Amino acid sequence: METLNTIMNTVKNINVSSVVDILIVAYLIYRTYKLIIETRAELLLRGIILILLLIPVSYIFNLTMVYTIISKTITIGVLSMIIIFQPEIRRMLEHIGRSAFSDRRVLRDTDLLGKVVGEIVTAVDNLSQTKTGALIAIEQDTGLGDISETGTRIDALVSTAILENIFVPNTPLHDGATIIRGDRILSSGCVLPLTANKDISKKLGTRHRAALGLSEVSDALVLIVSEETGTISLALNGKLVRNYDKDRLQKILIKILSSKIEKKLTWKERIEAWLKRSDRTSS
Repeated sequence: METLNTIMNTVKNINVSSVVDILIVAYLIYRTYKLIIETRAELLLRGIILILLLIPVSYIFNLTMVYTIISKTITIGVLSMIIIFQPEIRRMLEHIGRSAFSDRRVLRDTDLLGKVVGEIVTAVDNLSQTKTGALIAIEQDTGLGDISETGTRIDALVSTAILENIFVPNTPLHDGATIIRGDRILSSGCVLPLTANKDISKKLGTRHRAALGLSEVSDALVLIVSEETGTISLALNGKLVRNYDKDRLQKILIKILSSKIEKKLTWKERIEAWLKRSDRTSS
C-alpha cells in the first residue's frame, strides 16, 4: 500500500518540465546505444554493467572484499570511461552537432547536384575500366578542412577530366585522397585516418582501410577504385559496400545527397524540386 501511495504521489508531481526532462534523457540514452551497438564499445559496456550488478550482490551476500574492490574501482570509473569510449563520445558529439546546425557545404540546387554527381561517377567508371586506383571523399555535414590541409590545394570545379588526371599513376597526387566540397575539388593527395576495425577482410588494401577510417569519424561519402581489380566501392558511416556499377553508384549518390538538400529546403523549394524531377521522369 505504501509503495502504491509513493507511485501515485510521484505521478501527481509530474509536470511538463518533468516530461521534457525524461524525453531528453531517453533520447540521449537511445542515441548513445545506437552509436555503441555493433562496436567494440558494446562489449566494454556489457562488462561495466556486469560490474555494476556485482555491487548490490556483493553487499547482500556480505562479500566484503569484492564489494570493497568494486567500490574503489567505481571512484575512477568516470575517467576510465571517458578514455575507453573516446571514439564513441566523439562520434556522438559530432552527430549532435550535425543534427543541430544546418550546413552550407551541401549543394542546394538539384540540377547542379546532378551535374556534379555525373562528373564524379563518369570519372570513377573510367578509372575502374583502366584499373586505376582512386580515393575520393565527398564532404557532407562534417567539415574535412583538417583532412584537406594534409594534401595539395586544388580549388577547381569538379570535372571528369581533372579527376582522371589526378589519379594517373606515378603522378604526385595519385596516391592520396581527393576531397570534394560542393561543386569544387578542394584538395588532392590528402592523408586519411586508417580504420581501427580489425574484423575487416585482410584482402582490403590501404585505400579501403583509409576510406573506412574517414567514414568512421565523419559522414563523408568515400569512393574507392581498386587498382588490382577495378572494383568500385563506397564507404559510409563505417560500412563498406563493394561492386558498384556506374548506374547503381549514380543512383545511390543522388539519393543520399538529395536527401541532404531536401532537409534544408523550404516547402516551396521542395515542391519546385519535386516538379523538376517529375518533368525529367516523364520526358
